[in-house]
Amino acid sequence: MECVTNTERDRTHTRQAIVVGGSIGGLGAAALLRRQGWEVTVYERSPVTLAGAGAGIVVHPSTVRHFVEHRGMPLEQISCGAKFARVLDGAGTALYEEPCRYHFTSWTTLYATYLDSVGRGNYVLGEQLVALEQDLDTAWARFASGRVAEADLVVCADGIGSTARELLVGQVTPAYSGYVGWRGVVEVDRLSPHTAQALTEALTYGVINDSHIVVYPIPDTDPGSVQTPKTLNYVWYRNVESAEHLRALLTGKDGVERSLAMQPGLVRDEFTNELRAAADAELPPVLAELVNRTHEPFLQVVVDLEVPEMAFGRVALIGDAAFAARPHAAAGTAKALENSWALAEALETFDDVEAALNDWSPAQLELGSNLVHRSRRLGERAQFERAWTPGDPDLRFGLYGPGR
Repeated sequence: MECVTNTERDRTHTRQAIVVGGSIGGLGAAALLRRQGWEVTVYERSPVTLAGAGAGIVVHPSTVRHFVEHRGMPLEQISCGAKFARVLDGAGTALYEEPCRYHFTSWTTLYATYLDSVGRGNYVLGEQLVALEQDLDTAWARFASGRVAEADLVVCADGIGSTARELLVGQVTPAYSGYVGWRGVVEVDRLSPHTAQALTEALTYGVINDSHIVVYPIPDTDPGSVQTPKTLNYVWYRNVESAEHLRALLTGKDGVERSLAMQPGLVRDEFTNELRAAADAELPPVLAELVNRTHEPFLQVVVDLEVPEMAFGRVALIGDAAFAARPHAAAGTAKALENSWALAEALETFDDVEAALNDWSPAQLELGSNLVHRSRRLGERAQFERAWTPGDPDLRFGLYGPGR
């Protein structure tokens, strides 16, 4: 397929794209395509605007590149930093400390800012994908409502429970890791002065036998002026070996069993009480206080997921719909947005959509596979092998490898 430059193109119509999935990965893809002049509509299955419980996200270059390069927003407007990275043992003794160079943001901040870039008029709620079709020139997405959308390109970013993935590659079952991530966000002013001071300026790890917890500050959920840490975000990884216990954890107060996550307010009181008691018994005092001050803890099942292909003619599969990695490299959101940046660059280089996707796919497959395998190894070391060594450079966050 001939590679052409922008100046050689002579299109007779504005190129149109459909994005299936309206979370951060889908919105990021839509924002970049709109920047290139595509007409883009995002279709989200949820009937209401998404909510991410304010959970934290570690910032990598691809996470905020659109805001910094295209919208001229300073990094400090949508994130906050920490001065130190610390590792505490169960008694609260500092096992290791080094300067911290990471910045942190929240899901809510990113979602609102990307949605602003895309425009609410291009964001359609309540549309569940049921079929994908294409010929040599066009692709179609069919939805349960009866709507049929036609475009030159379909980008599927519908998450770990992706309908698009099942339509394109068949059933790919997430592989359970053997543990879950309990999550929570706590406003700094709800903590004792000692705990607030200890945690607000640090990326903090608590390492105990067959478990670990990660804590870091996140900014105000309303992006605007320079951010200051007002909330602390944590993920506490706890092993759940019994399938029966896992099913019980995933059965909410409403009696409905979920498959991979429990949102705030749904976890049964017996399990939140159990979590708080475990925090008092196992965690350093400052981290136990953090967990106990959490109003509504929520949880995610930690899984691995990989696909054999991401390009299907005029259809691209990105983000967690393609590869879901354990959170230990803190790069899941960055991976989805890196998929989108690489896709946009390929579409700028190749006039033909299929040629662009075929050029784009191999490197993204390698990126996803490497991240899944590396994150799996990090989790195994911490949760089962007791081989999580404070200060080990292999433990650093990174999309392409430790620290990068």
